[in-house]
Amino acid sequence: MDQPLLYIIILNTNRREDTLACIRTLEMNAYQNKAIVVLDNASTDGSPAAIRQAFPYVQVLALEKNLGYAGNNNVGIAYAMQHGADWVLVLNEDTLLDPDCLRLMIEAGEGDPKVGIVGPLVYHADEPEVIQSAGGQLGPHWSSIHIGQNEPDAGQYAQPAFVEWVSGCAIMVRRAVIEQVGVLDERFFYYWEETEWCLRATRAGWKVLNVRAAKLWHKGVQRNYKPAPSVSYYGTRNRFLTFSKHHAPATVWARAMLDTMRTLVSWTVKPRWRNQRGHRDAMWRGMVDFFQQRWGKMPT
Repeated sequence: MDQPLLYIIILNTNRREDTLACIRTLEMNAYQNKAIVVLDNASTDGSPAAIRQAFPYVQVLALEKNLGYAGNNNVGIAYAMQHGADWVLVLNEDTLLDPDCLRLMIEAGEGDPKVGIVGPLVYHADEPEVIQSAGGQLGPHWSSIHIGQNEPDAGQYAQPAFVEWVSGCAIMVRRAVIEQVGVLDERFFYYWEETEWCLRATRAGWKVLNVRAAKLWHKGVQRNYKPAPSVSYYGTRNRFLTFSKHHAPATVWARAMLDTMRTLVSWTVKPRWRNQRGHRDAMWRGMVDFFQQRWGKMPT
């Protein structure tokens, strides 16, 4: 039986060494029927030349403009669809894959025709036995929670499980899902876009599966990760955009608004949160931009 064609999309912006290391782990993967596309976002570190020299079979596409995680990856997704992909894996450049990762993900997806999105068990790269994400759940207040985050792996997530979303650092989507529900929503630019994509697929009748035997290590978002104010902006605006797009209940809206206002007040009046003023301003701007329906990149 022929293997499904897997297209792997990697977005690179001046991360030459990370991207090369990622591709090396893909090259060592047992799954053979795959093609790799690197989307280069105006890198100045010699990434395109280095990738072409090390891996001549990898297609390197230069992006014309920066449309964020969502818009940039959509260029690669469109390319994969045009070239007959059965599955498309959107993969962060700062990931390292176990040699059986791709095979296990494909086998799990092909084993159930209603599975439309598949993700691996993600570990912290700097703590290889500590889980970063075993899939995601929205929780009662649609707060987007990583299952198992920062838990040492003691086999507690050994079995595959249906989840509400999977981490955007490695999200594999069936061709039929993309044909039915479309690509990433470019309004998000960055953050929450993979969660919304999974919700869209689920509401169209597809299942989202986290394959815990498929292992991947992600260098980003370490345990001591301290996000920039831009994360507060996108996290606020895009969470509300997800609420709006998927008709969140009034109780979810009320709780989110209350929590946001409480945080804004705390970061304003309490002296110990003076160092959060940049996040406060970004969060406020994110809320304002949601109501003004201003999407895309955070204004500077």
